[in-house]
Amino acid sequence: MFPKPKPELIPNTYAYESEPMVKATGFREYDARWLFGKEINLMGIQALGMGLGTLIAEMGQKQEIVTAHDFRGYSASIKYALISGLLASGCKVHDIGLAVTPMAYFAQFELDVPCVAMVTASHNDNGWTGVKMGANRPLTFGPDEMNRLKEIVLNADFKLKPAGGYQFHENFPARYIADITNRPKLKRKLKVVVACGNGTAGAFAPKVMEAIGCEVIPLDVDLDHTFPKYNPNPEDMEMLHAIRDAVLEHKADVGLGFDGDGDRCGVVDNTGEEIFADKVGVMLARDMSAIHKNAQFVVDVKSTGLFVTDPVLQNQGAHATYWKTGHSYMKRRTHELKALAGFEKSGHFFFNAPIGRGYDDGLVSAIAVCEMLDRAAGKTMADLKDALPKTWSSPTMSPHCADETKYGIVTQVVKHFEDVKAKGGKVAGQPIRDLVTVNGVRVTCEDGSWGLVRASSNKPELVVVVESPVSEQRMRDMFEAMDSVLRTHPEVGEYNQKI
Repeated sequence: MFPKPKPELIPNTYAYESEPMVKATGFREYDARWLFGKEINLMGIQALGMGLGTLIAEMGQKQEIVTAHDFRGYSASIKYALISGLLASGCKVHDIGLAVTPMAYFAQFELDVPCVAMVTASHNDNGWTGVKMGANRPLTFGPDEMNRLKEIVLNADFKLKPAGGYQFHENFPARYIADITNRPKLKRKLKVVVACGNGTAGAFAPKVMEAIGCEVIPLDVDLDHTFPKYNPNPEDMEMLHAIRDAVLEHKADVGLGFDGDGDRCGVVDNTGEEIFADKVGVMLARDMSAIHKNAQFVVDVKSTGLFVTDPVLQNQGAHATYWKTGHSYMKRRTHELKALAGFEKSGHFFFNAPIGRGYDDGLVSAIAVCEMLDRAAGKTMADLKDALPKTWSSPTMSPHCADETKYGIVTQVVKHFEDVKAKGGKVAGQPIRDLVTVNGVRVTCEDGSWGLVRASSNKPELVVVVESPVSEQRMRDMFEAMDSVLRTHPEVGEYNQKI
């Protein structure tokens, strides 16, 4: 009999070392994230493993699972606590050790194992931990599976059995690197800054880029789980500016930045200018749809409007569908529609055959960028970027908002804009052309300027993005319009960054 987890326990007490603690808010829409020690303890992680193994059996799936962990000071201990729970529930565990998240996804195919549990806090600050899970490759859990897992774990409704087993797969990264680099080498010698923020990708990314024929300029690739320079997050301006400086110093063709668990890639062009991932997606879509006619793409609601208005994509017969933000949502939709690729503004890119296996892999994305440059007949990354129709876009801005209140506030914001549209009102001085409410609310005005408000799926934050095809001022007008609505809710805090 395993005790029901408590939502809160005091550290340095008998109870904290003898009972599981699991805060309910850690079960997110499509993965799990907690502040380790404050919101979950090791017995709580063990309970999560028991619950995951129970859920896998309940889903009728074979109880075999790949496990791996990212490079943080506590990730290995968390993984082994998770494994102890998986073993207790009867799972055979295939452990590949320290890995980037896409390496764990690859292992599902390479080892012919149906399920995965990757211990990672992704790009979250130190102190956070989490698990990305799936039981149907190449997909990962969505809200239905996460809600059921939450029920099982918080109620201690475990089905335990003694049939578990453990196998460690030695030197597995070599198999992954060999697989993704098994392609023709680049014809063009590219000088590439490879930035990893001292995160997990530093152990693998330089080798991958060298293997496809790049001259690599390493930047912060030594593993250091204190992240001494900046958090490994290619959406963070501090990381992008460090890449910019290295690109300019070394006269590199492109700068590539990888997040903490290696499933995202950020891009800086040869002039040192960062290119937001949705614009990189448009560039890749242009390149890919020139090869694969009538290509279909899936893009998230945070992404640029160019996916549907770009004349090159239109001429090449490409078609794009907007969908919910979040790697599991995007992965599933790209899979369902058999799209050539899915692009998310955060930098999660999903390539189906012949480029990838459908899951998000920052290193495969980096290879795709380099192969695009290789095909570009001498053009630079800046040339490709400048060939896009001009828009003014914000970074992803994230005002603090507690997990317990963020979804309710977004519901009120959606209703506000629905009421404005129903009454023929204006936003930023213009009528509303359309609303997309598949994930929060994306408000598009008559001139094509748009703003988005949604709840973050993995942090206590809201997400705000704005763009205008008209001018920088119109972009700022849209931000003021969205922010003025948020400021009517005192629960919404300060932004991590603003335009």
